[in-house]
Amino acid sequence: MDNTSDVREFLMSRRQRITPAQAGLPVYGGTRRVAGLKREEVAMLTGVSTEYYARLERGNLRGVSESVLDSLSRALQLDEAERAHLYDLAKAAAPAPASGVRRARSEVRPSIERLLAGMTGTPAYVRNARMDVVAANSLCFALYTDILSPATLPMNLARFMFLDPRSRDFFVEWETLADDFAAAMRTESGRSPRDRNLNNLIGDLAAGSTEFSTRWARHNVRFHRTARKTMHNPLVGDIELTGDALDLPGEGLTLIAYTADAGSHAQDQLNFLASWSANSNTAKPAPANPPTPSAAGPADAG
Repeated sequence: MDNTSDVREFLMSRRQRITPAQAGLPVYGGTRRVAGLKREEVAMLTGVSTEYYARLERGNLRGVSESVLDSLSRALQLDEAERAHLYDLAKAAAPAPASGVRRARSEVRPSIERLLAGMTGTPAYVRNARMDVVAANSLCFALYTDILSPATLPMNLARFMFLDPRSRDFFVEWETLADDFAAAMRTESGRSPRDRNLNNLIGDLAAGSTEFSTRWARHNVRFHRTARKTMHNPLVGDIELTGDALDLPGEGLTLIAYTADAGSHAQDQLNFLASWSANSNTAKPAPANPPTPSAAGPADAG
């Protein structure tokens, strides 16, 4: 697996965003010819020679020790996700055994299906590392009305985000979420560089979406743990929820659960969707004239 260009572009992009002042280096007069730190400055902060750092930035991380990676992480002021990504890039630079390929799961154990079904007041779905939604509960189908249903599973969220125009109407803060999706995909690519299906997905997204390819070129990475999202639902209008990601150890799967603040308008909206989904077949499209929320439910949010 040749990840030379990924290593080079990641290190260059991180180096160029840090000024000498941010790195605690003296700033002298005159105009600097480079954005951010110079290679020799990164080398000094890392505690290696300029020639050695230049080799790293050319994309050669093979055989680099953990102590050097740690020092480099500190010099470039990497956050937790970026540091993990640097380690993933270093691992990918080394020869891997044939059994080292990490495959995205698509099967869900019956007990996890029962867990989802029991979350009657919480929209939740299970996805794999490639962002394929492989299972969801009834309230999640109601939240994703006209987008997600039993018949559409598995559905790839990254394809929906960047290749389906409906995503811009559904995700109210589309630009921010698109940044997060691309960064999460970059994180997974560094973690599983030999996943052929993942690489094919990234190729399709880059070819089909300028929005994705632009974000992909930034080499930003992040952990997808929690986020506030505002989604537009045809039944209740705009609804703001907190999504939390819960890894299922040993499964290669992640459960995403959405909650609302206690006593909030969003909680009233969720209550209405739960009532509607309990009395409707959410595998079918939403009715053309959805029921009007009662006084105990949300006001018209549309």
